[in-house]
Amino acid sequence: MTDPHPLITQALGLAAQALFLSNPNPRVGCVIAAGDGTVLGQGFTQQAGGPHAEVMALRDAAARGHDVRGATAYVTLEPCAHQGRTGPCCDALIQAGLGRVVASIADPNPLVGGQGFARLRAAGVAVEVGPGAQQSRELNIGFFSRMLRGTPWVRMKAAASLDGVTALANGASQWITSPEARADGHAWRARACAVLTGVGTVLEDDPRLDVREVATPRQPHLVVVDSRLQTPVAARLFEVPGRQVWIYAAQGDAPAIRALQERGATVTVLPNANGKVDLPALLRDLGARGVNELHLEAGHKLNGSFLREGLVDELLLYLAPLLLGSGAHGLASWGPLQALSEGLRLDLHAMQRVGADLRLLARVPGRTDFQAQAAAAGA
Repeated sequence: MTDPHPLITQALGLAAQALFLSNPNPRVGCVIAAGDGTVLGQGFTQQAGGPHAEVMALRDAAARGHDVRGATAYVTLEPCAHQGRTGPCCDALIQAGLGRVVASIADPNPLVGGQGFARLRAAGVAVEVGPGAQQSRELNIGFFSRMLRGTPWVRMKAAASLDGVTALANGASQWITSPEARADGHAWRARACAVLTGVGTVLEDDPRLDVREVATPRQPHLVVVDSRLQTPVAARLFEVPGRQVWIYAAQGDAPAIRALQERGATVTVLPNANGKVDLPALLRDLGARGVNELHLEAGHKLNGSFLREGLVDELLLYLAPLLLGSGAHGLASWGPLQALSEGLRLDLHAMQRVGADLRLLARVPGRTDFQAQAAAAGA
């Protein structure tokens, strides 16, 4: 991977500052510079409904007293061309008199999809596309997933010993990994649009499943897979302000639904033929709700269901230098397999030491080819 233009690199750094902020909008950074490279203004996308990166950069330049006419905007995603909660960014750049736009990658949103570039060129603005494309796509992998295949990017998180144990037979699991690994895991929670767990985890641990270990301007929404509507109305998960709780069930028990709705939950009944929650339908519904990245923190049974149905895109795995022996719970219950060839082969995407532990990011091969998956699914 070649290094992009230095000002695109700077814009990518700005985009990363929107990591916990801009959902469900993409993370975008913009740097406006004069011909000699002098930075006139810069910015990144704000919370949904707030200004996008290009407008923030234009405002910054104006606040500094800089004239941007004829300048170049280095932006990590195609300037939008549609009227949403904010106006089209391509029009803002045209009206400001920009002479050139260097963009990392086209916007996968069908409401944009090249139209931003076309309007810029029609207005006489020179357009270059490509520098930093891989980095921008990686930063917005959930947004690309939702726009191109209609479902979130599913990241399964787990903490385990070196021999693959995630909990002892008696259920004890706190804490297998270090405080540093737990804080890092909260950062991955914070970047997600929603955290998903199963009712078994809710009943056993009564977790809040919020972000506490890192500062964040927003809490990800919470999804609970609860086939029989067993989520207690007194569960601590309802205590987190500012987020939505979405419960997916397989049966429509009216009193239970009403009680959960009174606690602020949205209950959706999506049964499959086996009387369980239809997980592929759940992902499509979350895509329609604007979920880009889905952070799966569940027990071995639900993890196994997601893996068995081919719904996991990548694994975020923290491995502690610890052995916990037999008779305990593993990462996921699926199988038993009859041959090694039936196993799920993964591509190691990244490895890093975090505290005393090792963080692995492993991807299911082919999962980033969203267009092919959408075609196979008939989307």
